[in-house]
Amino acid sequence: MAEQGLVVGDDGLARPAWAAYDPLLREYYDTEWGMPVRDERGLYERICLEAFQSGLSWATILRKRPAFRDAFDGFDPEAVALYGEADVRRLMSNEGIVRNGLKIRAAITNAAATVRLREQGGLAAFVWSFRPDSTPMPRTPEEIPTKSPESEALAAALKREGFVFVGPTTMFALMSAVGLVDVHLMGSHRRGSSGLWPA
Repeated sequence: MAEQGLVVGDDGLARPAWAAYDPLLREYYDTEWGMPVRDERGLYERICLEAFQSGLSWATILRKRPAFRDAFDGFDPEAVALYGEADVRRLMSNEGIVRNGLKIRAAITNAAATVRLREQGGLAAFVWSFRPDSTPMPRTPEEIPTKSPESEALAAALKREGFVFVGPTTMFALMSAVGLVDVHLMGSHRRGSSGLWPA
């Protein structure tokens, strides 16, 4: 398994190295990553967290996720869209989250864009319309793409709707996390777990 980038845990299940050791990442991998997310709030939260993750480890974001949810009103787009400068200052002083002014303002901008998208059927339908016809079938970590034609198209479309911090690589990470593609390694016990793609 080592040559495929998989680690067999003490439970006999094969996971990629990034999810094999840290209990928090292991739980996230086993129960959440790659499973379909089709609700507005869930997708808005993940777009925000992918932006905050840029330049940092996902483990850092995952550990701070409860604090993020508390600070951003549970990632309710309607609430966040109304944030003003006082809220930016409040968030910048919150040690529980990533205190990056550009990313905080991006979350507010993207909340407003999410609310506007309701006129076109909503964020979930918008994002899921970019689901590709096929998914990668990586056997090694090196074979996992970092972007795709669909993630490039999704990024461009979101930018046209007023979203920021939504580049093609960030959007491919989003697509992987919420089930639009399955980039679990072949041989992982989670391959095909979304029910949307063959194992």
